[in-house]
Amino acid sequence: MIPLQYFYICERYFFTPYASKLQEALFLLNKRFLEGFIPKKISVFNPTMKDLLNKYEKKAPEIVFHWTDPETEAEGWTVINSLRGGAAGGGTRMREGLDRNEVLSLAKTMEVKFTVSGPAIGGAKSGINFNPHDPRKRGVLERWYAAVSPLLKSYYGTGGDLNVDEINEVIPITEDVGVWHPQEGVFNGHFKPTEADKINRIGQLRLGVIKVIENTNYSPDVAKKYTIADMITGFGVAEAIKHYYDIYGGTVIGKRAVVQGFGNVGSAAAFYLAQMGAKIVGIIDRVGGVINEDGFSFEEIKDFFLHKKGNTLIADADKMIPFEEINNRIWSLPTEIFAPCAASRLITQEQISAMIDTGLEVISCGANVPFADSEIFFGPIMEYTDERVSLIPDFISNCGMARVFAYFMERRVAMDDEMIFNDTSDTIGKAILNIFKENDSKKDLSKTAFEIALKQLI
Repeated sequence: MIPLQYFYICERYFFTPYASKLQEALFLLNKRFLEGFIPKKISVFNPTMKDLLNKYEKKAPEIVFHWTDPETEAEGWTVINSLRGGAAGGGTRMREGLDRNEVLSLAKTMEVKFTVSGPAIGGAKSGINFNPHDPRKRGVLERWYAAVSPLLKSYYGTGGDLNVDEINEVIPITEDVGVWHPQEGVFNGHFKPTEADKINRIGQLRLGVIKVIENTNYSPDVAKKYTIADMITGFGVAEAIKHYYDIYGGTVIGKRAVVQGFGNVGSAAAFYLAQMGAKIVGIIDRVGGVINEDGFSFEEIKDFFLHKKGNTLIADADKMIPFEEINNRIWSLPTEIFAPCAASRLITQEQISAMIDTGLEVISCGANVPFADSEIFFGPIMEYTDERVSLIPDFISNCGMARVFAYFMERRVAMDDEMIFNDTSDTIGKAILNIFKENDSKKDLSKTAFEIALKQLI
């Protein structure tokens, strides 16, 4: 506690119009310090990352939209954490057991992600509690988007997410309910373009997201017509690792890598990592996985990608290891790189400790909040990991799709594969370089990244 006498001296001398009194004030302050009258160390409150995070997590969201389906047991929420910059953005997901808190935590995650990917808007998320394999799914989505369409026209932009497809579900269904594009609300609320410019940019956004990749450097097989949306998030996860080694020292070439999950993100991350020269030594999926301690060849990884069934890894019977067995083996497999790209909140401290003990160097998160913590962001398992290895947080490494949206919305751009992918790579590289400028050690990367982001939001 600072003594009252300190404030008396400040009031009497520092806030006087007479400059000559300043010298007298400094003399007296120095004298008081020497006499011990005023504490020699006056602490000024400087909030830590956890202080900022606690304040951010506790802040109530600006808008919560709650919906119950009149025809099924489905229930949904849109949570808009804030209308920072006049709008908010975040995808639509569907899973059985989803609740409001899950949607809220993801909305807050999106707001942090936008500090990296742009645009400078608030975070939001939509979630529907319903079995995505139910044949009534399409009807549920149609009624959901009809209900939420006023938000989508005004200040909220959405897209695909877990079990909801951007191209085949979100875009056509929102068009049917009168929304020009799922991101129309971001245009109207944040960018506020002229009508002509809005038409142009919505047009390029429509074409850009579903653009078929023609450049063989970015597609496992151009004949299969993979799109930007199929590949960009996994590309970002891999690029984050490449940028990490470029900035902090070392090379991705020859490094062993383990990938968790083989959906769009995990399979693409494995493809690009192998293309860079990393050795994929293990892949674990929900039904099983594969291990090769010497590393699968690039052609083998590409083959896994091309033959996956939906979001499921498919391998020959002699290669496929049942889930229980691989879940016991893969965490102690020697590896330098780990890319968790499955569902949220799966990785335990025991599993990550085993990986650290075998030489883990860097983690690039494809999944949002991959650790089995109950906290929205920086729980004890994540903190434990961040203190021991280089942990690139999800809002940097998996921001690829958010960055593509921003890229096509911000200005008129060319429909060029290399330019689109390079823009995402440059955005992620810049974010990791910003961490390095604040913290050149190989630990506490996520803590530093959160400090940088939260100072923009609070």
